Amino acid sequence: MDFLELIRKRYSCRNFSKKEVEIEKIEKILEVARLAPTARNYQPQRLLILNQEEQLQKLGSCTQYGWNAPVIIIVFYDKLVSYKRDKYDGYEFGDIDTSIVVTHMMLEAQNLGLGTTWIGSFDPKKLVELYEIPENLVPVVILAVGYPHDDSIPSKLHFQRNEVSDFVYWNKV
Repeated sequence: MDFLELIRKRYSCRNFSKKEVEIEKIEKILEVARLAPTARNYQPQRLLILNQEEQLQKLGSCTQYGWNAPVIIIVFYDKLVSYKRDKYDGYEFGDIDTSIVVTHMMLEAQNLGLGTTWIGSFDPKKLVELYEIPENLVPVVILAVGYPHDDSIPSKLHFQRNEVSDFVYWNKV
């Protein structure tokens, strides 16, 4: 599939089928997460895969979202590993690195015929407590993954896009 076509077809899936996601497809998504670029190649991303009913049910106390996805991937960064811009201001790149990783994962999932939704609205303290996450791991994204239900469609907002000229400025010399 053409890359632009792939990006145009990807949307936030909020209605998943009950079909189980094959482990081979999950492994391909994880391989993409491994290959995604990170600051200084420090690779601070850490992923927790939830695909058992009991694990998935616990997530409901951390977020109202999930849309009954058969697979949830919680993406963290390790603050002991993430690159910090120490020479200038100490800015930590963990959020950026995990955002890059998750974007790659969403595109590979789309490529494999799966749907995804980036869930950013969750209680990080509750999530860390429920899943007994070490304190050096910072939760950034909950990624819902699964086959879109036959009735699944993009939200109306999905099709509202700015023109390139609305967000690009040229510094002409």
